[in-house]
Formats: sequence, C-alpha cells, structure tokens
Amino acid sequence: MGPLVPSDTVRRYHDRGPICCANFATLWRGVSGVVTTRFVRRFLDHWRPDIAIFVESDLWPNLVMTSAKRGIPLIVVNGRVSERSFNRWRRMPSTIGALLRCFDLCLAQSAAHAGRYRDLGAPRVTTTGNLKLDVPEPPADPDKLAALKAAVGARTVIAGASTHAGEETMLIEAHRRLRGSFPRLLTMIAPRHPDRGPGIIEIAHAAHLNAKLRSRGELPDADTDVYVADTLGELGVIYRLAPIVFVGGSFASHGGQNPIEPIKLGAAILHGPHVWNFAEIYAALDKSHGAEEVADVGKLAVRVGAWLKDVDERAKVIAAARETVTTLGGALERTLAALEPYLMQIRLERRSGDA
Repeated sequence: MGPLVPSDTVRRYHDRGPICCANFATLWRGVSGVVTTRFVRRFLDHWRPDIAIFVESDLWPNLVMTSAKRGIPLIVVNGRVSERSFNRWRRMPSTIGALLRCFDLCLAQSAAHAGRYRDLGAPRVTTTGNLKLDVPEPPADPDKLAALKAAVGARTVIAGASTHAGEETMLIEAHRRLRGSFPRLLTMIAPRHPDRGPGIIEIAHAAHLNAKLRSRGELPDADTDVYVADTLGELGVIYRLAPIVFVGGSFASHGGQNPIEPIKLGAAILHGPHVWNFAEIYAALDKSHGAEEVADVGKLAVRVGAWLKDVDERAKVIAAARETVTTLGGALERTLAALEPYLMQIRLERRSGDA
C-alpha cells in the first residue's frame, strides 16, 4: 500500500513550521516481533518527536506507554479494530483500556470501528472515514505500460489482483470455462506475494494452459493464456489494461484486499465472501451495484462472462462504483482538520522557543 497521506499534503504542513512526526508502527514493523523499551528510549532520545501518529491497528504497547510518559501526543489515524481483535482485547479489558487511554485522539475509519474503540476504553474517538478512499490512482511506468499494452493488443483481458493461495486455481479454472466463448481471453494474475509466481505457473501448466512470468522479463504473446505479474509496484499497469478485476484475499480467509485502486482506474470489481478488512466499503459497493460478490468459481466465470459480453452493464457497474467511492471519500481533509490543533500547538511552541 502507498502512503496514506499524499506527499504534497505532508509538504504543505511542513511548510507551515518545523514539525516532527513519527509513524512508529511503520518504523518498527519487520524489525522485531517485540519492540523493547530500551530501543524505544534510544529512538525517542535521538529524534525527540513532537507528535506520534499510529496508523490503523498497529499499537505497540512499549511504544505507546513510553511515549505517553514523555508527554508526546499520541494519535491513531485511519484506525480500525477487527472483530477478531475486538473479541481478543475484550478478554483483557484493563490492559487495552490502559493502552487506549494513552491516546489523545483516535480517528476511526467508520462508526463501527469507532464504537469498538469506545467499548475498549478509548476516551476520545472521532469517525473521520477511511483514508484509503482518498488515495490517488496507482501510477504506471509509461514505457512498461506501453510494452504490455502492445503485447496484449486487442485481446480480451481480465485480472486477479493481490491473490492468495487457492484463488489462482479458481481464476485459472474460470479461464478454462470461459475460453470457449472468448478464445482470445488473457487472464492476468498479480499474486499478493510475488515469490509465489513460479507455483502459479505450475498450476496453469497442470490445467494445460500456456503461461508466462513477468519477473523473467516475459511478455504475453498470442498463445499465452495466463500472465503472472509476479512483480512489485505494477498493479497500476495491470488495472489500466483489465476492464474486470477480481480482488483477492476474499475467497481465501484473509479479509479481502483494497478495491479502491482498480475502481479509480475504471475496472468492474468482483470479490469473494471474505471481505472483513474492508467490510463497510464492500457493503456500500455491493449495495450500489458497484461491485458484486461471487460465491464460487462457477459464479465467478458466469459474472465475468456476462460483463465481457454486456459492455453497457459493465459501464453501469463502474459508474456506480466511482460514485460510491466519491460519496464515501473526504477522510483526508477530515483527518487533517482533526490534526490541525495539535500541529498548531507545536508550531506555537516552536515559535515561542525561537523568540
């Protein structure tokens, strides 16, 4: 996922005065399973942050407690508490309550997440909406896009994005069922974890389909059935070529991946039943007929086939999705407005200190 706040917005706030913000969760993720107090203290001693912004659900106890003891304002942005985490934390009410009371403000993605924060003991909670609805469309390298577009030519393209194990098998089976009606069909698959690319090629070969791997520098040709885009940062290229996108993590029990980016690039969205990571967004999209849930590979093949045949119907789905995303947007401005008093206080203190 790209930055939640566009770089020009960050520059806009930095230009108003010297502000030091630390996204602790991102900084420490992947460094250690446990963030020790000693390392936290060294970090705080060196950087002396004015404000600590935690994104979504990453709340490291040592970071939170140590920062709070130093009087650093702590704020959660784009906050969410999954149902599973909520049920787990409810068994430790004193622990999560003490942790959340350290926060000056929790800015939640939705009213449901805000309610969970309150139930767990957060004293100051505001619903600002999901920042992911305001992210710009993903970029695409012009040369790479042109090369892949030339290789695809006039072929019919569908895509599976951010797929997990098992979902590629369903997409490949859907391709097999559809190729009789769409002999020039090309299915692009972008796995969530690129290292799984060679395994997906083997699945395609086992289904007697021709497949090529993008990480090897290969481009699809007229005989390619399945093109595996096992590279990083290229979903913007795939979305610009595929009018229909199945968003992964939704057949597998991973809670679904973000549908906003392909919608902004004009794709009609299909997804499986497991979308709790973006439950409110998918519920709104499904209700407005801006996306559609499919229960199995048979339904997947049927809906893809119907949308490929009926361009007008697909256009209605895409329009409804874009309108829904626009209606749900605005979280960025609401988040910045909620942060502004804290940033103003920092600027005033800096100016007073420089006087």
